Amino acid sequence: MPAAYDQYLVPVVFRPFAEDLAARAAALRPRRILELAAGTGTLTSSLLKAAASAEVTATDLNEAMVAFGAARVPDAVWRQADAQSLPFPDGGFDLVVCQFGVMFFPDRHAAFAEVRRVLAPGGRFLLNTWGPLGTHAFGAALQEALERAFPSDPPQFLPTVPHGYSDPAVVSAELTAAGFALEEERELTLEGRAASAADVATGFLTGTPVRAAVEERGDAPTIRATVIEEMTARLGPGPVAAPMTAYVFCATS
Repeated sequence: MPAAYDQYLVPVVFRPFAEDLAARAAALRPRRILELAAGTGTLTSSLLKAAASAEVTATDLNEAMVAFGAARVPDAVWRQADAQSLPFPDGGFDLVVCQFGVMFFPDRHAAFAEVRRVLAPGGRFLLNTWGPLGTHAFGAALQEALERAFPSDPPQFLPTVPHGYSDPAVVSAELTAAGFALEEERELTLEGRAASAADVATGFLTGTPVRAAVEERGDAPTIRATVIEEMTARLGPGPVAAPMTAYVFCATS
């Protein structure tokens, strides 16, 4: 999964937002950065370029992602870590960043409390979340294709997890409840570009938990062909471009 995720989804879906978040991070002039849910190191790499003088520690719960990311971005310090119980001392960082990861935390209250604990006084928490699924043209096309392939029981990973924390008012309220002061909340729409709809479909079907949901339901090669056909019909043949909307938050401890 990490290799497929990195090859097919990172350049199209995640890198544009990583570059944006890294630029915002660099403007804060941090010295010690902690990244949560770092995945294969897309944001990590961008942070090292944008904030070259900062020390970057990248973490992820998934050991396979940590191993892949450490090999891909060796200039960061990599640790396997649970965001709800971070293995770092109080006040050890002046910036914590998380790209499209907070929606995966089973207990966000505990995770946000841990972020506040490891931040120095006045430190910042910089994060982004996806908007509703309908505002992400690639994800919406995939979900529609899955509903065609499985009309009675389509996988619900995309609408319930990555796009299941898409109300900025809820995010802001949970940050405030954890003791943060919200400095900024911004809606951001960027364009993703892919060589083909088939590449995007392959990324979602082999590099995310959608893979397991599809394999549980039947003939994966046939399903993949159906999904590619549907996504190509919706997005077009050849190189494709589509808008993707997210929300960016910056909060102070």
